[in-house]
Amino acid sequence: MRRKPGALVPLERDICLEAYELKRHGSAEFHGYELAKSLRDAAGHRLLTAYGTLYRALSRLETMGLLSSRWEDPTVFARENRPARRLYTLTAAGSAAALEARRSLAEMTPRRARRRVVPA
Repeated sequence: MRRKPGALVPLERDICLEAYELKRHGSAEFHGYELAKSLRDAAGHRLLTAYGTLYRALSRLETMGLLSSRWEDPTVFARENRPARRLYTLTAAGSAAALEARRSLAEMTPRRARRRVVPA
C-alpha cells in the first residue's frame, strides 16, 4: 500500500502530536528516548514499536520538514558520562500537521448522541 504524498502514517502522526504536547508544556527540544517514554505513557503503558522504527520515523519527519534536529553540545554528554543525544524540535509545519492530525482524529471519533428525556 502506498501512502499519499504528505500523508502521515499513524506512528508519524503520533510523534507530531506528542511533540506538539511536549512543546506546549515547555519542552521545545526532545530526544528519541524521551519521546518514546512519552508515547508509551500516552498509549496507556502499551508496548512501543521498536526504537529503530521510531528513529526511522523521526528521520522521515525531518526529511518532510516537520522536525528539525541537531546533536547536543559535546561537553554536556561528556560531563554526564553518557552517549550523545540527537535533539529534535517541531517546526512550524510540524505544528500545523499536529493540529491537522488532531482535527482529523476528532472528526473520526464518533460522538455519542445525547439522549433526550421524554416525559412519561
